[in-house]
Amino acid sequence: MASIQTLSDSDRRAIARWAAACAERVVSLFAADVVAEGHIRNAVARTRAYSAGESTAAEEIGKRLVAVKAAGAATTPAGAAAGRSAAQAAAVAHMGAHAFGAAAYAVKSVSLAYADRPETVGEEIRWQLAELSERERSVLRLLPPVGTESSGPLGIGLLSRGILGSTIREIQARLE
Repeated sequence: MASIQTLSDSDRRAIARWAAACAERVVSLFAADVVAEGHIRNAVARTRAYSAGESTAAEEIGKRLVAVKAAGAATTPAGAAAGRSAAQAAAVAHMGAHAFGAAAYAVKSVSLAYADRPETVGEEIRWQLAELSERERSVLRLLPPVGTESSGPLGIGLLSRGILGSTIREIQARLE
């Protein structure tokens, strides 16, 4: 039986648009070598293409780890978080719950890049929520609360702790 965090292909395509938008807002904070920067920007473009029906889940699943590796080449902590946002967005084709990871890592990137302006965290979350269509909201409401599953992106793990977990909890609470 598939995990509830997977969602249908149609639902994953719907929320991939939002995940790409979240990642795209912080991709300029990613700095690394030219190759890694290209991989991160390509991950966002591929996520948009998947959302628009221009590629298949199988094609994107095969390429999603390229962005994960590229994120590791970041030269700053904010850049690493921005790269991980793009990598999470690219993974939505595999499992829809990664959309929350894209949003949370975008918030983390902003929090690190603008540490002297803590209000940017709330501003970013408000932007993310305003960016959601009603269809995307309804799809995201299908996913379990972060930290309540034993496995998967929303399981008890990295996305359930720290600023990542608090961001996802806030977004989930405000989807209603």
